[in-house]
Amino acid sequence: MRVEGEVSNLRRPSSGHIYFTLKDAQSQIRAVIFKNPWGTRKNGAAEFTVEEGMSIVCIARLTVYQPRGEYQLIVETIEPRGLGALQKAFEQLKARLAAEGLFDAERKKAIPFLPSRIGVITSPSGAVIRDILTVTRRRFRSVDILLAPVRVQGAEAPTEIVHAFDMLHKIERIDVIIVARGGGSLEDLAPFNDERVARAIAGARIPVISAVGHETDYTIADFTADLRAATPSAAAELAVPRRDELIDALARLRLRMVQRVEQQMARRGEAVTALQQRLRDPKKRLDDALLALDDYSERMRLAALRNHETKRRELAEWTMRLHHQNPLSPIKADRMTLLKHGKDLHAAWDKTFTLNKGRAEGAGALLASLNPQAALKRGYSIARRLPDGRIIRRTTDTQVGGEIEIMIAEGTLGARITRRD
Repeated sequence: MRVEGEVSNLRRPSSGHIYFTLKDAQSQIRAVIFKNPWGTRKNGAAEFTVEEGMSIVCIARLTVYQPRGEYQLIVETIEPRGLGALQKAFEQLKARLAAEGLFDAERKKAIPFLPSRIGVITSPSGAVIRDILTVTRRRFRSVDILLAPVRVQGAEAPTEIVHAFDMLHKIERIDVIIVARGGGSLEDLAPFNDERVARAIAGARIPVISAVGHETDYTIADFTADLRAATPSAAAELAVPRRDELIDALARLRLRMVQRVEQQMARRGEAVTALQQRLRDPKKRLDDALLALDDYSERMRLAALRNHETKRRELAEWTMRLHHQNPLSPIKADRMTLLKHGKDLHAAWDKTFTLNKGRAEGAGALLASLNPQAALKRGYSIARRLPDGRIIRRTTDTQVGGEIEIMIAEGTLGARITRRD
């Protein structure tokens, strides 16, 4: 059923459902919107947020909430009632998209100066496309116009407009897109206040000019487009420069360039003339250079001779001084002294060696006589107390029953004390 009323007692729990009471002056009924915080589109109305006190029209199913035995509406579609509600939905969407940055100047693309092909999204039967074609043909006939026909009013219009953007992006050499329609009421312009259309414009890779409605009409598409035109004809004028104006501008630039070149040539001619007047006869300068070269050559020859003579005298002087300081004579005397010292050193070494050899032999004999191993070989032995290994020199160093170790020339013997005298 179709129900109209005012929203009250609005609740939004964490489940995502929306609960409220729909009422008028005589009655009220509970209502719920399941899992969708936004109203759906109907008859081209823009999306909006349900708020307390808002007047709405909804399509709903009547059910009974059995725990309380109450009737309630399960809302399937919802739209604002009246022009004020549409304006509120427009403002809500505008604020939300602005917060996301879709209207920022930094993201807007520059419109090309002279496009070769323009894509136009509009109705194929309205005055808008005729105005655009008239203006572009008058200003620059060689610019191609590619029409993407769509409905610009009604519930199906937003889907067709979004699809038109997708299609134009697949076509090569489209430099700019114009999305346009004539003027109308807020309900008539609703497709261009649709969030899907706004996001399609914001996400377009090609620069977009929005020309929706009259000069005083503003839509969400105007804010998201890269450039807004007051009318479709103004959009065509912004997109295409006048051919005759470009030709006139080129002619003026050509004239300025020719004048500048002529001025440069005149100044360069004057400079060449001034340089020619300052330039001396090159033959005279060459003769002067040859004379200077001969003079420098003679001066260089004489300087070389003087330098050679000076070096020759210095060489003779150093040769004489070197002869007087010849080190061969001192070297011969030092060599004789060195040979004599060598013989003396060798004789002293032999004498010292013989003396030390005799001393070493005597010390070796004494050491051999004192070697305990020699005494052991002669039949002696060494007795050590166990377990500390102390050498036994007196009988008092042992005890009866104690163990001793006897070292002989070839090995050791273990023994136990049985008596002590």
